[in-house]
Amino acid sequence: MVDVWLPYGKSEVCVRVPTRNFLGLIEPREETGVADPVAEVRRALCEPLGTKRLSEIAKPESKVAIVVDDAARRATLSDKLLAPLLEELKAAGVKDENVTVIFACGVHRVVTREEALRLLGEAVFNRVKWVSHDCRAQDLVFVGTTKTFGNKVFLNRTFAESDVRILTGDICLHNYAGYSGGHVSVLPGIAGESTIKHNHAMLLDARAKAGVLEGNPVYVDMVEASGLAKVDFVLNTVSNTRGEAVRAFAGDMEQAFVEGVKLVDEMYRIPVDRRADIVVVSAGGYPTDVSLFEACEAVNNALEIVKRGGVIVLVAECSEGHGNEVFHDWMVRFHDLKTAEREIKRNFVWGGHKTYYLLHALQNHTIILVSSMPDYYAAQIFRLKTARAVNDALNDAFNIVGRNGRVWAMPLGSFTLPEIRVTEKQAEIAEVAQ
Repeated sequence: MVDVWLPYGKSEVCVRVPTRNFLGLIEPREETGVADPVAEVRRALCEPLGTKRLSEIAKPESKVAIVVDDAARRATLSDKLLAPLLEELKAAGVKDENVTVIFACGVHRVVTREEALRLLGEAVFNRVKWVSHDCRAQDLVFVGTTKTFGNKVFLNRTFAESDVRILTGDICLHNYAGYSGGHVSVLPGIAGESTIKHNHAMLLDARAKAGVLEGNPVYVDMVEASGLAKVDFVLNTVSNTRGEAVRAFAGDMEQAFVEGVKLVDEMYRIPVDRRADIVVVSAGGYPTDVSLFEACEAVNNALEIVKRGGVIVLVAECSEGHGNEVFHDWMVRFHDLKTAEREIKRNFVWGGHKTYYLLHALQNHTIILVSSMPDYYAAQIFRLKTARAVNDALNDAFNIVGRNGRVWAMPLGSFTLPEIRVTEKQAEIAEVAQ
């Protein structure tokens, strides 16, 4: 037997896989966080990519808008980014009263005062103005229409009317935009609701997936919207699975984003040589498994390496239950993938996309959930099989695929993007077989 420990809430559970069935572990190539993240940010600001230093871009009289991640983002290091940014602006003669921090809420709820204090840190919280972006506000500014998909782009007025526009955030894998960071801070971050809906409805495209930029319509539209936003400077980080900054990237939006994506790929894209009959996947423990809504990201990644008709065993505590009312309501309303697709095209609502992804996964796979959720919700509403213990779930999976089923284990499924890569020899064998 092979014992595999899987994060579950704030603890771990052990799954025992017969050695003859076990293909192995699929894990990120974890990087150590920098000892001093503020010093790393200062380094990036002193060595901007493709543009002048921020202290040379800003003028003493400039009104400055700085976009930061809201409370819904998994890894946000705004408290480490803002103090060095304000130092650069001070060097240019910019006064604190001319700086506004904007939380990029997209379609999420506004940031509370307590959350803002936590995200910004006390010193910055008491130093500059901050506001939460409201995508439904009446005073958004129209900045143009994207060329490729004809999306009318409405943006936050404070940002649009500032003299210097700065984006910050974390670059990581994103279910349908390819990667977060960079352009995502504009759309959906500070965009209007109609702009966001137009963009996000394109997640139905097969190319709109994690790790894909080329031909991804969601990403292409975001890039064009960001161009219309006239961003002056970005400061992004890449973090490890513990939320520690590994490296910072500053300067031109596109150049900083590209360099950050390279590091994300090195850490989180993992080559795999075959698909398994069973994938046992943990979302990654708290907070990635705080709800089924959050944990479903691990299911999307596991789909890359499970055979058609195979089983995904999802290990996620779900201490907050399903986690999103729209997700719950759409699972009640829509019983097949086609109706969910039609609703996304007709009227995208954030949260409904998780219904689409879950129904897509359930089309050709069985999902067994190991969680603290009541069986009624998991089975009747979300159409999952359930098990109280991970080894019971694995036994049920073998009953479905057969006792010779092969098994991959993914302890950090929400962070890990496995990819099937065909070797030259495999390609030759396939060519001969044809």
